[in-house]
Amino acid sequence: MNYKIVNCEKSDSDYICDRLVEYNLSKVPKTQEIDFENINIKSVDQDGNIIGGCIAKMYCWNVVYVDILWVDESFRNKGIGSKLLKEVEKIASKKKCNLIHLDTFDFQAKDFYIKHGYEIFGVLEDCPFEHCRYYMKKLLNKQN
Repeated sequence: MNYKIVNCEKSDSDYICDRLVEYNLSKVPKTQEIDFENINIKSVDQDGNIIGGCIAKMYCWNVVYVDILWVDESFRNKGIGSKLLKEVEKIASKKKCNLIHLDTFDFQAKDFYIKHGYEIFGVLEDCPFEHCRYYMKKLLNKQN
């Protein structure tokens, strides 16, 4: 078999992702109508400037992945991050999600997430060197 490895164009990346999703769904049918649904929210000051935000995605099986939760340093420790996280959880619960997960570094917000009911299910050491990356989850809609 002859082949070579080359860089992808955006359309190639989309094709590869679509094939993986197609395979995954052949093994575990999706439980939501839309394969991927963004749950992106922001917090703004009185002038409309973004002071925080959360970028999350609900995927295939009513599971939410929080990719980014950020609050401007000058607005931290004022409850904005908590409100953003709670709003994403509220949206996820309304959409019948049963699990939300994320990852954070030791120099970021591990304790913040633990305070909000997240538990660590994995640790990647030396990522980056001499630091840890924590993989965390929280069960939603526990009655389901």
